[in-house]
Amino acid sequence: MRDAIQAPNVLGMKDHAPPLVPLRPPETVLRLSRMGQMMPTRLSFLRALVRRLCAERAAVSRTVWDMAPQGYGRAVYSIDLGGHTYSLVAISTDLPDHKRSDRVIATAWDAAFVLFDGVPGREDLDRIAAQAPKQEAGRFGPRDLVLSRANKSVRMWDATVAALRAGRQPDPNMIRDIGYLMRTTAVYGNGKFGIADRHLIADRPGLKGPFAAEMLTVYLIRHFTLDLVQHVGGAPLEPDLARHLGIGNATGLGMAPFLVNHPVLLHNWMHARETALARIIGRAVMTDTQAERLLQLAYRARAHLADWHVPAEDHNAILRQLEADWDAFLPIFDAPQFFGALWQAAQSRSDSLQELLAALLIEVCPEDVDDLAASMGDPFGPLVTPFSDTDAVKHAIARDWAWALNCDYEVEDQCRRFWYVSAAKLEPRLGDRFAEPGADLESPLDIARRVAQLNADLPDRPTPVSDFTAAYAQHAHAIARVALLARYPYAEIRDNLIGATCRPIDMLRCKLSYFGATKFDPKSDLWTRITLAQGAPLAHELRPEMDDWWLPVMER
Repeated sequence: MRDAIQAPNVLGMKDHAPPLVPLRPPETVLRLSRMGQMMPTRLSFLRALVRRLCAERAAVSRTVWDMAPQGYGRAVYSIDLGGHTYSLVAISTDLPDHKRSDRVIATAWDAAFVLFDGVPGREDLDRIAAQAPKQEAGRFGPRDLVLSRANKSVRMWDATVAALRAGRQPDPNMIRDIGYLMRTTAVYGNGKFGIADRHLIADRPGLKGPFAAEMLTVYLIRHFTLDLVQHVGGAPLEPDLARHLGIGNATGLGMAPFLVNHPVLLHNWMHARETALARIIGRAVMTDTQAERLLQLAYRARAHLADWHVPAEDHNAILRQLEADWDAFLPIFDAPQFFGALWQAAQSRSDSLQELLAALLIEVCPEDVDDLAASMGDPFGPLVTPFSDTDAVKHAIARDWAWALNCDYEVEDQCRRFWYVSAAKLEPRLGDRFAEPGADLESPLDIARRVAQLNADLPDRPTPVSDFTAAYAQHAHAIARVALLARYPYAEIRDNLIGATCRPIDMLRCKLSYFGATKFDPKSDLWTRITLAQGAPLAHELRPEMDDWWLPVMER
């Protein structure tokens, strides 16, 4: 275990004193049970994107609006960011109810979207209008940056349209409970299906951070849904209600392996978050303004939890327990104290309470936190030192991988699951090794087992690594992961990902918290619905003072 891990000096970050307290060790942070309780922070990618838009006082212009009264047609929204113009092309169609599905294998949606590099001309718009509704089956080019699609939340949509047509505003309680008019089922970037490769925009101001182009797309989709429902309803929404309507998302197993397949990104995300927390805890002084802000956010969190209910009884029970635990913890905020003392008081409480408090503390001191957003990308790829011999590999395993060695992978429940890629949709799936075929096509997400097998085969005497891998080629991947963890301590989930108790929902929750998701609504251990951009400033409100929407609460 590393007693103190310092923040890297990343190009683009301002100078900042290192944390005065050690970062939480990876062995604590990277357990699935804790990852599955993580909350969005001001370092979350959507939050960082909107903060940049607010700082630039960006303006969204609707350059095309060709919509039938029923809301079917095309629209284009343009926005300037970091010296470049980007446009969301939205295509809205008439979708029969029986074709509406959250599943990634659906072939028709209420709306399809492309984030375009620049402002599309007539030929571009005609091409996108023909291709975007096909999604994966369409044909796209290097100016198409992001591809997405969405379905209506029919209950929220119909109720909002009916209210506006009747001269009323929609029910605030319904908005609070549902939180969005449309729900995306995919937001594709990074060259998928022929759209632009990430490297074409990776150095642009405003889009350097992870998933920045995707988050810009989500923000503009949310704006489109608000315009569309007001167009169909024939009346405007009150700003307080409109602000509380975000954009939904349905996410399943396709996202879960990302954290395993991108270990450097996982390290950078976790390290930035833990560095932010350590900076706050290590503060020697809490100002009156910070104490007041702390108390305000603590009660906002309480109200947010009270508003957050999900149908799944087991997950709702966790929420209700957190709500009760937070209520019991609230009196500690009333007495002025150091941040460190507040954090220490939480160490005897649940993981879920600690993760909520961590997110809250990060919110209080933006001057200590916001620069870290520049360190969360991975512009260089893995930078590791090769092992001198097999003894060096053995030493690294003994130091960093005890959690992987303390497991008997011969026991069925310790290797029950296997990850594979569906041939039909090229999406990750999870199987039962002892009940389903396909384990021979297993994806290499069984990192812990592979390292344990490597450790068992390492020779007693030091041997050149090249000689060892020539005889044991199957261990090359495990050696690479051991080398990665030696350089990037937050790069590995400290759990057995093929064990019967592995819950992919915990991996989803972790990644989605970095996107900025709220109101997690798990439908099983394999997929969840979430809300993005709820409470975010509306398109005409992009000003620095509006960047205050952590855990939004419906105004009453």
